[in-house]
Amino acid sequence: MWKTLVKKFNSTDSIVSLVLGLAVVLVVGMTIVNYVKSKTQPAASIEKAASAETSVSTSLPAKHTVKAGESLWTIAQIYYKSGYNWVDIRDTNTLVNPDLIEAGQTLTIPDVPTKTVGTPAISAASISEKPKDTSYTVVKGDDLWNIAIREYGTGYKWVNIATANKLADPGIIHPGNVLVMP
Repeated sequence: MWKTLVKKFNSTDSIVSLVLGLAVVLVVGMTIVNYVKSKTQPAASIEKAASAETSVSTSLPAKHTVKAGESLWTIAQIYYKSGYNWVDIRDTNTLVNPDLIEAGQTLTIPDVPTKTVGTPAISAASISEKPKDTSYTVVKGDDLWNIAIREYGTGYKWVNIATANKLADPGIIHPGNVLVMP
């Protein structure tokens, strides 16, 4: 039996295959072990780490000492629960380059309202079912999206324009073309 094993591993291909197979087994094994470890990590230690970041006094104005890895965005999230207030921190501290803050640097956190970004509402009045005109003459620089916005108030009607005009390639329209507005 020993002699047959030695014969099988005499070629270089067999040894390379064996080494590559062992490497694959090790990588898969380590991946599984790390996955299991991450799933069994106590939730308390994760919550403790998260609360340590946000356990900053929220009475403003305040002083904040920058820690390694922090940015104005992350600091604004701690104090305002919104990263959009990073601009207020930059302006209060007259920072020339807000990307260059250093660990140990002390920043003043101003008492300003929290900034949020909302999504704009699209009203039914802004979208018209009927076009402004029954036809449109293409000018240089036009595309169906912009024509649809101009005629209907929404770019999504470009499909209707392309279909009504039987355009083989809606991306190609030429100045002077007269398009029917459905």
